[in-house]
Amino acid sequence: MPIVRRLARTLALLCGGVAMAAGGAQAQEPIRIGELNSYKTQPAFLGPYRMGMELAVEQINAAGGVNGRELQLIIRDDNSNPGDAVRAAEELVTREKVDVLTGTFLSNIGLAVADYARHRKIFFLASEPLTNKIVWEQGNRYTFRLRNSTYMQVAMLIPDAVKMNRKRWAIVYPNYEYGQSAVETFKELLKQAQPDVEFVAEQATPLGRIDAGNVVQALADAKPDALFNVLFAADLAKFVRAGKQRRFLDGLPTVSMLSGEPEYLDPLGRETPEGWVVTGYPWYAIDTPEHQAFLDAYQARFDDYPRLGTVIGYSTIVSLAEGLRAAGSTDTEALIKAFKGLEVLTPFGPISYRPQDHQSTMGAYVGKLAVQDGKGIMTDIRYVDGATVQPSDEQVEQWRPADAQ
Repeated sequence: MPIVRRLARTLALLCGGVAMAAGGAQAQEPIRIGELNSYKTQPAFLGPYRMGMELAVEQINAAGGVNGRELQLIIRDDNSNPGDAVRAAEELVTREKVDVLTGTFLSNIGLAVADYARHRKIFFLASEPLTNKIVWEQGNRYTFRLRNSTYMQVAMLIPDAVKMNRKRWAIVYPNYEYGQSAVETFKELLKQAQPDVEFVAEQATPLGRIDAGNVVQALADAKPDALFNVLFAADLAKFVRAGKQRRFLDGLPTVSMLSGEPEYLDPLGRETPEGWVVTGYPWYAIDTPEHQAFLDAYQARFDDYPRLGTVIGYSTIVSLAEGLRAAGSTDTEALIKAFKGLEVLTPFGPISYRPQDHQSTMGAYVGKLAVQDGKGIMTDIRYVDGATVQPSDEQVEQWRPADAQ
């Protein structure tokens, strides 16, 4: 189907769609989507994410489904444990007979399920895990990824880091695959842009168990003149609170991944660290037709505002629907072929799935944190297209296994 027609069909879904002959969609068995995620341990992100998925499924089914079949979500919790995630994936495939796998939040979980998909030869759309490895060093032909990688998000922040013109950087991050991947990329890209930079302090904290006071003190002792933060969720809130109490963050230029996402920004409230340069989701300030249609539909359905997780969940289902339409079936090989170069209209606008590494070009918003009416917001926002922050095809070819296509 030509891309213009595909985008028009997707936009119709974003706007609520026009119901087609529902009888045809109900006449066949539904397309079963097996989704697994860390719902118990990451509810701030994954509660809204699940609602985004549900909205997309409702819209698509109301508009006639996909290839004459309704979509059906079958969801499992992975307990934030790679072993449990693989067992859940196996149950979805063997017992529930799902046609595709999707989901995962934590990067180590995403890598485990991607490896399972490779062994099982089943299509897997990784919705949220950010590690570079999932599409590069450990990429495989059965796995595609929706959300922008740590490389892409760091590359979005590097121009602002360079403009700060600071030499002595401190770093704080959660000590697992996502944080390690982000820090490795930040050091590499900042060194390329500013060769004389020094990394004078580094604190790797256990996920969900930060000792914020001691972490802040260790960083402060190094007397940095800039900070790169990769913490999120409760760890971020504790770190900011301790940093403000010890005046460590006062006037300290900071670039920070994820901190502008409502899931993590809203709990900070008046404690929001003003001036931080962040990636995030300023839902209240995005003025595009695609986003407005999504926002209206979500608020009408749930009487709430969306979070970044909502956009990811929604776009995951829309991507799968477009891929299934293009493939004309649920056959794994047909899906792989369909997803290479697949273009999809999301609330953030058009994206595509790159043939060379199976990474989508979904971007992110970059801006500065501020406090308004006692709430944290993003200002000076700009959308960075993910296609503009990718390494060269030659570099991707070196990183990605030869048999991953």
